[in-house]
Amino acid sequence: MFRLSDLFMLLAVAVPFAVSGFLWFNGYSSEGLFTAIWVPSILAFGIYFKLSALIARRI
Repeated sequence: MFRLSDLFMLLAVAVPFAVSGFLWFNGYSSEGLFTAIWVPSILAFGIYFKLSALIARRI
């Protein structure tokens, strides 16, 4: 069910999430918010590429 690409996508989301939390709680709130914006963008790209791969398999 999980592929290696799914694992890499989750890792690519977890790293900026952890970094943004670290920055936020250490007083760098604007840098933490900037880094937190990356998380939904990476998830959106991952979902897009996964769906396009599923559609390409069916055609």
